Parts: sequence; structure tokens; C-alpha cells
Amino acid sequence: MIKAFKEFALRGNVLDLAIGIVIGAAFGKIVTSFVNDIVMPPIGLAIGHIDFKDLFINLSETSYKSLAEAKAAGAPVLAYGTFLNTVFEFLIVAFAIFLLVRQVNRMRTKATPTPKTKECDYCRSMVPINATRCPHCTSELKQAA
Repeated sequence: MIKAFKEFALRGNVLDLAIGIVIGAAFGKIVTSFVNDIVMPPIGLAIGHIDFKDLFINLSETSYKSLAEAKAAGAPVLAYGTFLNTVFEFLIVAFAIFLLVRQVNRMRTKATPTPKTKECDYCRSMVPINATRCPHCTSELKQAA
């Protein structure tokens, strides 16, 4: 059982998957920082000095000045500012993945299928690629080099 597990764990697909997960987690942290520290502050500034992380709807009757204060008090809140940040993060990650997949698809070589038939030089009907005589007009066919 240990031998089978070792073969499974050291197979290329499993290692590729593990590497992808680690890189994806690191990329997620970069995107989170990009959204929170670079994208959202100018947007908040443009719409009136608002920090999106602090936007919330208080569902209790007590008034709180900030989301942190409401959460510390255990008040029920809808933290829609945090949700907006998460939506922006998702859109950026989705766009980055779209660009990556698009680039990979461009780099892939398109395999051309090998032809199974050829055209008779005399009657123009389709005949098998390895035929030496046309079954329609009985002409002798040239062999491909």
C-alpha cells in the first residue's frame, strides 16, 4: 500500500496539481492586496472618501461607528463593502485566468489530420489515399512521394 501511494504521489499530475495550488494561493494573496491596496482606495476617493471595507448595514437597533466596532459587539451586520472587495478580486482573477488560457490556446500547435482520401487526377472523384487505380474511371494513379 505504501508503494502504491508513493507511485501515486510522485506521478507528474499530482506534483503539477500541488504546484498549481501553491502558486494559485500566492496569486490570490497578490490579487487581494492589489484590490484592497491599489484598486479600491482610488475608487473610494473618487466617490467621496469612502473605504469600502467599512461599508456595512447594521441590522441591530444600536448604532455603531465602524464595522469593526459592530463586529466586536457581536451585532448582526451586512458587510457589503467586504463583499464588493471580494467581487473585484474575483473579477481580476477571472480576467487573469482568461488571459492565461487564451495565451496557452494560441501557443498550442494545431494538429492537422492526415488525409484519408485523395482526388483522382482524371475524373476528380475521391479515392483512398493508398489506391493505385481509380475505382471510378480505372485510371492509374500517381503515388505520393
